[in-house]
Amino acid sequence: MNSPQSRRQFLGRTGTAAALALAGPLILRGAESPGRLLRVAVMGVNGRGLAHIQGFLAQPDVEIAYVCDVDSRALAKAAKAVADRQGRAPQTISDFRHALDDRSVDVLAIAAPNHWHAPATILGCAAGKHVYVEKPGSHNPREAEWMVAAAAKHQRQVQMGNQRRSWTWVREAIAKVHAGEIGKVTFARTWYNNARPSIGRGQRTTVPEWLNYELWQGPAPERPFKDNVVHYNWHWLWHWGNGELGNNGIHALDVARWGLQVDHPKSVSCGGGRYQFDDDQETPDIYQTTYDFGTCGMSWESMSHHPYGFENAQFGIAFHGDKGVLIIAGNNYRILDPNGKERFKFEGKWNDSDHFGNFVRAIRDGEPLASPIADGQKSTQLCHLGNIAWRTGKTLQLDPETGELRKRSDAGGLWERDYRRGWRKQLAG
Repeated sequence: MNSPQSRRQFLGRTGTAAALALAGPLILRGAESPGRLLRVAVMGVNGRGLAHIQGFLAQPDVEIAYVCDVDSRALAKAAKAVADRQGRAPQTISDFRHALDDRSVDVLAIAAPNHWHAPATILGCAAGKHVYVEKPGSHNPREAEWMVAAAAKHQRQVQMGNQRRSWTWVREAIAKVHAGEIGKVTFARTWYNNARPSIGRGQRTTVPEWLNYELWQGPAPERPFKDNVVHYNWHWLWHWGNGELGNNGIHALDVARWGLQVDHPKSVSCGGGRYQFDDDQETPDIYQTTYDFGTCGMSWESMSHHPYGFENAQFGIAFHGDKGVLIIAGNNYRILDPNGKERFKFEGKWNDSDHFGNFVRAIRDGEPLASPIADGQKSTQLCHLGNIAWRTGKTLQLDPETGELRKRSDAGGLWERDYRRGWRKQLAG
């Protein structure tokens, strides 16, 4: 980062990554790993990373070799969870880049905040690691482009954590949409509601002794520590997060895009605002985004004031066809006829291990990824575009063949972000 010691470490690793790139793709797996064993380093274990640990250890012949976190309390908790499950403790490190230097590590799993998703993915690919990265996968549109390029350049398997792509019952529902069970589908409505509390007004204070705040900030330009950001409220601050669109909207919009079989919209608009609390939150607490694909459309709506949503579900996707409606709400899907009469209902369940299993089999056996990063980032771009439309107050016009803005100036400088010195060159390749 900016200190002399960490700056030297960064430059050293930059040289290592460049040498690896010049040498071409590494062997499929770490040079030290025996047989079919996959060794995983999990980055960010304060919350979602614990699910990564469970998901990977549910797969045969997978070992958690490292747990990495800037919070020493989370490291201790995660190390115990791993040791209890696999019978031996992982190495615990604050800086995930040390795990990238270990050639026996096959996989980097990223559950850190959004501003770390793309940078860590790019560094992981350059170091010869396969990568599982949580949604949304990137903090801004430019990073999405860079990480897709890095996965292709280094020929790595990179899976995004939009796990509904691997849920059997969701795959069944989407297959029915594609098979024409509700006729010609022209619109998908998506939503997410929650009762989120105020984040208050943060105070500048001393960084807690358990937190490496310098490393937590990583490639993002440095800001003073405030007591209402770490570990969750960064979601609602543009410097690090992407609001509810990048938090939960990505899950809904990804399923909608999958069902509609579309890639890039022609136009994107977004309305809403900050209505509930007078606090530090910068992202909207109520907003609606609409996407026009020419032959069909979709929308995403979110309210942070109350958990009640459409279909009496906090989360959902409804596909509207000329012969009925297919609704994925909560953990079930239903098919209604044109008069609203229920024709079919299936009760599903949450199963994270399916998505991790698909990723592991892709590495070992060449099974197609359920959500390769190039496809996953098409859905993430819908979130980025919605946020840009809201922040600029513009209806964005795009080339539906490429996903590029017709007028790049319409992005208002939000297509990419500023970085600490040295980071942009490293990430852009």
